[in-house]
Amino acid sequence: MENLFMNYAMNSNHPNWNNVISRIFPLSSRNFDIRSEFDRDYTRIIHSNAYRRLKHKTQVFFSPENDHICTRSEHVTHVESISYTIASYLGLNTELTKAISVAHDLGHSPFGHAGEKILSEISKRDLGKSFWHEQNGLHFVDHIELLEGHDGYKKNLNLTYGVRDGIISHCGEITENSLKPRNEFIDLNDYLYPNQYAPYTWEGCVVKISDKISYIGRDIEDAITLGILDNHLKELYSLLNYNSSDYKLNNSNIIHYLVTDLCENSSPEKGLCFSTKAFHLMNQIKDFNYKNIYFCNRMTPSIKFFKLVLDEIYNKLEDCFDAENTFANIQKLNKFYPKLSTGFSEFLKNYTNLSDRENLKNKIVFDIKKSEDFILAILSYISGMTDNFAIELYNEIIRF
Repeated sequence: MENLFMNYAMNSNHPNWNNVISRIFPLSSRNFDIRSEFDRDYTRIIHSNAYRRLKHKTQVFFSPENDHICTRSEHVTHVESISYTIASYLGLNTELTKAISVAHDLGHSPFGHAGEKILSEISKRDLGKSFWHEQNGLHFVDHIELLEGHDGYKKNLNLTYGVRDGIISHCGEITENSLKPRNEFIDLNDYLYPNQYAPYTWEGCVVKISDKISYIGRDIEDAITLGILDNHLKELYSLLNYNSSDYKLNNSNIIHYLVTDLCENSSPEKGLCFSTKAFHLMNQIKDFNYKNIYFCNRMTPSIKFFKLVLDEIYNKLEDCFDAENTFANIQKLNKFYPKLSTGFSEFLKNYTNLSDRENLKNKIVFDIKKSEDFILAILSYISGMTDNFAIELYNEIIRF
């Protein structure tokens, strides 16, 4: 039923409103600003460098020659569109879903989930904990991304709790056909692993489901375009048979079916849920994608290359650690690796006490005299790279 969730929408009448619009510190105000709190978040996100870099980060397929294959930037736009449709129909706050959607993958590494796995292996080995893009996304919007304000100072994004919560809560498989927000207003830094908690808002729940709807259909369409599914189309047509003579195998039909089914079957009492048939189909499609797309033989060579690239960059920087001499060692790299040395040096100056910080009003994040902080700084730097920039640095390292 349309507008069924209207009384649960995150607006000023909601009992959790003040929690959801809270920020780590107050945003500087202007004499006249016509934007809502979530609109301010949205514009801060799309003006950030992390958002701009999404257009050169892998979604599933690395460096396709076809311009119409999905990138990470297009993916977040698709999630924004799908979540808007669902939230608008249910009567929820579309400004909040819009802001969460464009920010939800800011923490993704170069080379998609393969790159994330490689960085996690490094992190577990050297820090004893996993690297996961949802937590890294919160780290980026809280500590790494800087915007120059109207006063000329660079400051952290400082997003609302509702958007920050949507970022770190967006992932994890939906194994039960019902998703409801949690009641607890927690410190988001208490997250220990992906999918530990449900989102705090219904809007965050909508984005979490929209993320799944977005990628399963588009990944199939891209795989068909690239010829990866040539030998599996018969199986796929059988899987997607809705007993409709005019059903076509494309992203539009898959999204339409899942979105309308979700809207028709969800309620505040049951939660966001699909019909049994649609939920089963969505899980079948995901299983099909994992078997025939994400783990197909054509992906193996690129994954080996990604590991070579990221390991080499990490090792070259990690070798520089020597307590008080660490920054000097990084600068010594400039003789042979000027792009790597200069890029990482400038990155560190924003988040340490290495510079005078005269135009910075952000929190100091790293003490690079400490090994753990230095490793975190390297992982943060690498995770923010585009695919192409990581490859440029690798080529610089191996070139004579």
